[in-house]
Parts: sequence; structure tokens; C-alpha cells
Amino acid sequence: MYDLNLTLSHVPAQPDMEIREITIGALLREVAAAKPDAEALVEIRQDGTKGRRWTYAELLKNAKRLALALSTRFAPGERLAIWSPNNPEWVLMEYACALSGLVLVTANPAFKARELAYVLEQSGAVALFLVDDFRGNPMGQIGTEVAESIASVREVTDMETAALYAEGVRIPSLPKVAPGDAAMIQYTSGTTGFPKGAVLSHRGLVNNARFYASRCGVTAATTWVNIMPMFHTSGCGMITLGCLQAGCRIALVSLFDPVIVLDLLEALRADRILGVPTMVAALLDAQEGNPRDLSALKLVNCGGSMVAPDLVRRVHSLMGAKFSTVYGQTEYCPVITLHHLSDSIGDTCNTAGQPVDQTEVSIRSIDNNLAVDIGAVGEICARGPCVMLEYNDNPKATAETIDPEGWLHTGDLGRMDTRGYVTVTGRVKEMIIRGGENHFPAEIENCLLEHVSVAEVAVVGLPDPKWGEVIGAFIRGKGVLEKAVLHAHCRANMSPQKTPNVWVQVESFPLTGSGKIQKFVLRDGFVAGDFTEL
Repeated sequence: MYDLNLTLSHVPAQPDMEIREITIGALLREVAAAKPDAEALVEIRQDGTKGRRWTYAELLKNAKRLALALSTRFAPGERLAIWSPNNPEWVLMEYACALSGLVLVTANPAFKARELAYVLEQSGAVALFLVDDFRGNPMGQIGTEVAESIASVREVTDMETAALYAEGVRIPSLPKVAPGDAAMIQYTSGTTGFPKGAVLSHRGLVNNARFYASRCGVTAATTWVNIMPMFHTSGCGMITLGCLQAGCRIALVSLFDPVIVLDLLEALRADRILGVPTMVAALLDAQEGNPRDLSALKLVNCGGSMVAPDLVRRVHSLMGAKFSTVYGQTEYCPVITLHHLSDSIGDTCNTAGQPVDQTEVSIRSIDNNLAVDIGAVGEICARGPCVMLEYNDNPKATAETIDPEGWLHTGDLGRMDTRGYVTVTGRVKEMIIRGGENHFPAEIENCLLEHVSVAEVAVVGLPDPKWGEVIGAFIRGKGVLEKAVLHAHCRANMSPQKTPNVWVQVESFPLTGSGKIQKFVLRDGFVAGDFTEL
């Protein structure tokens, strides 16, 4: 823990770890030379069985082979889109693109044609690497049809076939790649609107993953079970690049299934795992129903959306592991704050931790962009080596997000205590203004999650002719929900004006690819009359 005693909501960059000027490819070469025989990657098939394995020397050999093949077909700086679920080829493509100076564009395998077309066109991708089918989504067919309509795309390749290593007409060579060069374009989660392509550098991705892994206590002896999607910075950045720097083992899970994952944690004696709250909740439910020996598990890390205090307590009681919350944003590669392993359960339940190394964090006024007093709510802003280069082909959005002083404006609301611990209270655009009074959804959501009948909740501002906005609570229950009971619970635990005006029970939530609830979809659906109130 950083020993801070702040008077304003601003944490200066903490230099406990240096900033490394190194590319992803150079890092792979470095680790493979130092630990050639250490196991790097284990494939976990959809049925839970173990597949192919790679040492670090083998991983580098395969990545270089693929990089040279790609260099005969594409010029440095060109963008290659990857549209695939978790598989070892995804990892090889990540490293191969880094070695060959190509920019990897990531796409959610759940995309339909329109969404895929948007990413390909917006990114200027010249090729699409995919699998033929995933969970009934005919990706090969869709990808081929979409690519035909986009002029920039000149190749569609099934990455699970020999065509991945095909040679083109260019002379095979690996160019010099600089740490400040673009490595990836990651499309933002889109909880409040249409996704933007965040251009991320080698420097940002490598250092952010390093700061994250160090804070999580990752060592060469670690086995990390990766259940996070590779198309998101959590899977391909935090875990893949974080574990690379420690030279440890990753078990790459093709498809999340809580029973399979628990069996895997037990069989591999795995000690680290990261998931979004819905994943962690599913693991806890499965563990409660059929306990496994998880004595090797040391840390459950969780992020992507609000973490309920009850979830933290259940991890401690059912898994016997420490819990930490990560807060971040794709635009910061992505980790901004994270708990320390030594943090108290009170801090893990009620905050998102302290900033990671070399990262300035400030809670700033919406009105004048100055740091606010300790405890006051403002916008969470971050500055440091991991800020994205830009939004692809969108200078207006870039200027709106990164101010002239280099602050990345997250769009999230939060507050900070004197120790520099940050608590996220909601989104700037999610802030509900009812009758001129500001309400922060996270506070109301936390209150409702304490009730035994509530499994998940999303609080949304809904248009109202009298109040401007009213508070709507969309709830997935553990059974039948009773409006009067929930209303009384809120009144007993919050001031009356924070109690929701509209109550809606849902079977499930619309989610982004990284597991965040799309509140704008709920809002739009309610306005359209798609929901029935309790």
C-alpha cells in the first residue's frame, strides 16, 4: 500500500516500478531466452479436457514462424482483425502481429454481420482472421459475406487451418518495432453508445500488464486460469502479457463453464483467476453446490462492473481466497486502480483500490476540471504511460476524452479518500438528475444488492415530464420480487429521494462482450414499452 495523506483528490504517479521501454515482441524474446523450458500455455477445450501445450521457447518459435508468414502478405502498420473465441491461435496471432509490426484489431465472436462490418470498416482492416463456427454463430459464412462488401479487406482466413501460415509475395522479414507504436485497436464496451476504437501502444499494454500482475502477486510459480475473452484487454493484455512477464503458466479456457473451471482450478492447483461479477457469482454457486479443493487458490480478481460486498464475503468463505477489485478502462490499457493483497475486507468491499504504479489519478470537477476536495464526487481521470494513443480516425472524440494536460477523462464518477483509495459512484452520463438533485446509480444498486431477493440490478435514469428524470431499478431476482418489500428496504437504508420510482423485473440483462450491463438498452427499451413494471 502507498503511504499517502492527501488533502486533495489527486494521487501523484508512484514510481515503485519503472516504466519499461519495450515492445510485446521483444518481451516475448526476452522471457523465452530466460525461461525456455517453462510451460507457458495450456489449451483447455470446450469440454474441459487439456489440449496442446507450449513452453516459452516453443511459443516464440511458433509466433516467429507465423510473423514471418504474415510479413509476406502484409506491410508493417496494416491492421488485421481477429474474430474468434479463446484459442491458442489467438495468442499466437497477438505475438506474431507484435513481432511483424502489424496492428491487431479485436472483435467479439458474438458479433453479427452489422457489428462485424462496423469494426472492419472503421478500423480499415485489410484482413479478417476467424473460426468457422462458434456456439451456433456461422462466423465463416458471415465473415466471408461481410468482407466482400468492404473494399479494404483483401483476405479472409480460417485461423484454425494451414492457411494461417500461407506465404504471400513479399520477402519475409521482421521490421523494427518501437514501444510507442500501435499494437492493437480495441473497441470500447459501448455501455452508453456506439463503440470507438481505442488505439493502444506496445508501451501502454506491456507496462499496464506488468503493474497489474505485480499488484496481484504473480510469480514464476503462478498458474493463471484465463476465463476472460481474448478480444478484451483483460484477456489479451492483463492476463496474457502480465503472466508473460513473470514467465508463468496460463490455462486458456475456450468457453466459460463454472463446473469445468472449478474442476480445472482444483486439478491444476491454480492460484490466480480474474472474472467479471457474473462469472464469479456462477463459480461461487457451483462451488457451494459441489465443493472442490481450492486450497491452492490465492486470489480472485474481479472487475468490469460494480462488485457487491456480498460477493467479496462469499469468495472469502467459499473459496478461501483473497479478493481484489480492479477498476479500469480500455482507453488506459486498461487498469487504473487495484487493491493490494494486504488490503482489508472493508476496503475490498467498499473501494476500487489505489492507482497502479506510474499512474496519476485525480477526481476532477465536471465544471472546471480541477481536483476536488477529499470525499467529494467528481469525474475519475487518469494520466500516465498507459493512456491510449487516440481513438481511431476520430480526432473529435479523442480531444473530448484526453484533455490538453494529458488527463484521460473516464466518464466515470467517483470519490477519493485521504489514502488515495477510489470509490466508483456511477457514470457521468448515468448520473440521474431528478428534480434538480443528482443521484448516483451505484449507491442505489449497492443498497438493493444487500437484499436477499436481489441477484443483479441496474439503476437507470428514465425520462419524466415532471421531474426531468426518475429512478428506475431493473432487477434480476432470486425468486419472486415484491415491490413493497424492496421499497421498504430502500427507505430503511437510504434517504427517501433515492428510492426508485420505477421497478422492473428482468430475466437477464443486455451485456457488452466484456460483461457490462448496457444501461442505454434498458432505458431505450423502457421508453419503447418493452418492459412491464412491478
